[in-house]
Amino acid sequence: MTLELRNVTKLAGADTHIHETNLVLATTGFNVLLGATNAGKTTLIKMMAGLERPSSGEIWFNGKNVTGVSAQKRNVSLVHQFFVNYANMNVFENIASPLRVARRSKQEIERRVGETAALLRLTPMLGRHPSELSGGQQQRTALARAIIKDSVLVLLDEPLANLDYKLREELRDELPRLFEDRGTIVVYATSEPSEALLLGGHTATLFEGRITQFGETAVAYRAPQDLVTAQVFSDPPINAAKVSKRGGEVIMNGDVRWPAEGVIAEAPDGEYTVGVRPHYVTPQRQSAAAVTLDGEILVTELSGSESVAHFSLAGKIWVAQSHGVQPYQVGEIHKFFVDVSRCLYFGADGALVAA
Repeated sequence: MTLELRNVTKLAGADTHIHETNLVLATTGFNVLLGATNAGKTTLIKMMAGLERPSSGEIWFNGKNVTGVSAQKRNVSLVHQFFVNYANMNVFENIASPLRVARRSKQEIERRVGETAALLRLTPMLGRHPSELSGGQQQRTALARAIIKDSVLVLLDEPLANLDYKLREELRDELPRLFEDRGTIVVYATSEPSEALLLGGHTATLFEGRITQFGETAVAYRAPQDLVTAQVFSDPPINAAKVSKRGGEVIMNGDVRWPAEGVIAEAPDGEYTVGVRPHYVTPQRQSAAAVTLDGEILVTELSGSESVAHFSLAGKIWVAQSHGVQPYQVGEIHKFFVDVSRCLYFGADGALVAA
């Protein structure tokens, strides 16, 4: 089972929605398309589904060029962020519809619909029509219909975005197991880096219609090949600042200094950009080697059990993320500590400085 994009582009008038893209999707685990709104995720999914044709290039599936094949002639399931159900059918019939088209037996339909409805907590709603459901229930129905169909390609375009937090968390855990060992290629679009990490598999990071990196999700997160990829794969935003490497020292803002250790130690002297994710910038010292920053608090956020502070440092806005409720006061000068052992360094061309 293979799905490959060869030199694919998508133009709309003078605008380029997808720049030339070559991509071979993984056949096991999820293939996550990660990027902000308008990065090109939905456009790629529509081309994979056959709903839109590339302006140039080809899409190959299982060794066959399917570029001109319509969506109706492909064995594909597609779930959008905005649910689509058959208004004249109850939930049972909505979920069962792909099995009826495939002429499965009554016994198999009842069994599989029952199992899928139980998984998505739809059993009490099987007799209701979409107009009688909440938005979350309607989206779960659309998901159930995609899951129950024996598709060779499943495309999920931010399918959990309109669900409540608890169900979203549960389904993130369940979805990879649902498609495990089914011989199905699964593509999942999201704008949330945390969702990509939870789903695992492989991730393609998108920025302004370009795939900046594709590979195992954990590797793309830990070792982004360039600064743009690091920025796509960080929420809250990664902190980035210009630094100089001089001999055995890294210098930032003229007076913040730390030993040049790890990959930067072997790099030639010169100018670099340092990137540090917000959870390595904390209001308490986590290690003896941490460097101290003094920043003015601009905005504070409390999310669950975490505190986030946006602070001003040498004319730039930095973000700190830490556990617990922190006593931040807007306008105060607060000390923060940076774990420099976790810093990423990028050269003048934006590429990661690697061992």
